[in-house]
Amino acid sequence: MADARRAVNKLLERHYESIPEGSHFLLAVSGGADSMALAWAAEFVMPRHGYSCEAVIIDHGLQEASAEIADTAKKRLESLGLSARVIAVTVGNEGGAEHAARTARYAALTDEARDSGVHAVLLGHTMDDQAETALLGLARGSGPSSISGMAETSGLWWRPFLGLRREDTRQVCVDAGIEWWDDPHNTDERFLRPRVRHRVLEVMESELGPGVVVALSRTADLVRADDEFLDALAHERLEPYRTHLDESHVPISALEGEPEPIATRMLRLALGHIGVEELHRSHTDAVMALVTDWHGQGPIDIPGVSVVRVDDQLRFMRKNS
Repeated sequence: MADARRAVNKLLERHYESIPEGSHFLLAVSGGADSMALAWAAEFVMPRHGYSCEAVIIDHGLQEASAEIADTAKKRLESLGLSARVIAVTVGNEGGAEHAARTARYAALTDEARDSGVHAVLLGHTMDDQAETALLGLARGSGPSSISGMAETSGLWWRPFLGLRREDTRQVCVDAGIEWWDDPHNTDERFLRPRVRHRVLEVMESELGPGVVVALSRTADLVRADDEFLDALAHERLEPYRTHLDESHVPISALEGEPEPIATRMLRLALGHIGVEELHRSHTDAVMALVTDWHGQGPIDIPGVSVVRVDDQLRFMRKNS
């Protein structure tokens, strides 16, 4: 029990200087053991720092009796002394059920945080969630940013439980006498993450030993530190060309001669500056070839933009504009 409260307390202490006095926080609660343990810990810790918090339950409407399940979670939270409310969302189908539900959930939490003027939203992700995220990123082969998993704090989203195992949060609920809801989607192997959780990781731990989750989580932390350093360096290198980016181009000389890890990050930042977000490695490789392997090739089409080399510039031309 103490570990859960200690985790929330340490997170607040680490970021004490950046938290305004009297700040208000939201707690994203699903009704599962992770988020119920988070709510229990936050309700105790937050007032001792002079902060307030309330819980938000997102009803995705994907299961029978979802409204009743959400209402039960609300009542359990209120019995802990927390203010809680339910927000119903409509889940689309773009990107599959898991992605669509996550998109709807985070959009609702973002809107609620903006309307409530909160400092941050606390999420109940654990070390097990971190290991699953890192493993999925490794399988995608999409580079260190995906392998690095989830940061403890990332803008609005704060995750105090990344140092706790999933079993720890269940024990907190048992010891505190808190009931929780086990979402059947978490064991439904039609979805990718439950398959990773119940097939891949269980086999890895059986064959390699019980430290796989801890090792994957530690790897994510190490990779993230390196990734953040390289990102900061790329920002620094690109800063002198900010005016060029405002005009939707970047000089070839800005990228030439930079080490590949820096140059590709600079390119992603340049494209991000004009609103390009969904980039695969194949896109960046093709665009970088305009710099490093120039032999007169034509424009490179990437999501939302066509990139062409004109003399000593890379020019970004928005599609349908």
